[in-house]
Amino acid sequence: MVKLDKIYTRAGDNGTTRLATGEELGKDNARVEAYGAVDEANSALGIARLEAKAWPELDHILERVQNDLFDVGADLATPEREKPLGFTPLRATQAQIDRLEGEIDQLNAHLAPLESFVLPGGSAAAAHLHLARAICRRAERRAVTLAHDPAEKVSPLVVHYLNRLSDLLFVAARWANYMSGHGDVLWTPGKNR
Repeated sequence: MVKLDKIYTRAGDNGTTRLATGEELGKDNARVEAYGAVDEANSALGIARLEAKAWPELDHILERVQNDLFDVGADLATPEREKPLGFTPLRATQAQIDRLEGEIDQLNAHLAPLESFVLPGGSAAAAHLHLARAICRRAERRAVTLAHDPAEKVSPLVVHYLNRLSDLLFVAARWANYMSGHGDVLWTPGKNR
């Protein structure tokens, strides 16, 4: 369990931070960018949950996802190294991804098939879920960038989780619009030419 009794340490005042392995990196390092984007997605979900409280089944999904995102961030903050870590690192799991897929299917069962792309909007809950989805996509891109670096190791399950989570958030936004009576806000190609 984590224990924080002092919040500021001044250790990062020089633009560096430490990974869970103890390694010091610049705060602009690709690994720090990746888990920082995961943190942004988690924060956006916190705001989305304020609007999703009306639907306990959705709020429960989002609450669990927020916890999962800390696991994903911990995975990214604890790269595999040659030297033993001295502890068992948290890693994203296939079970977490499978659960997302089940929840996508559960929410999507209520929705009509799409006939156009969807614009972010409708209800406040849907708008916030779309914002969280877009930030999640950025986290996924940052994780992919890191994974493409031959000097780095990233669990493929991190990328799979973030990809599936953005799918869940898209479906959840549509579901929130359905439940609130707004319906999808559809893109009309060339509408304003």
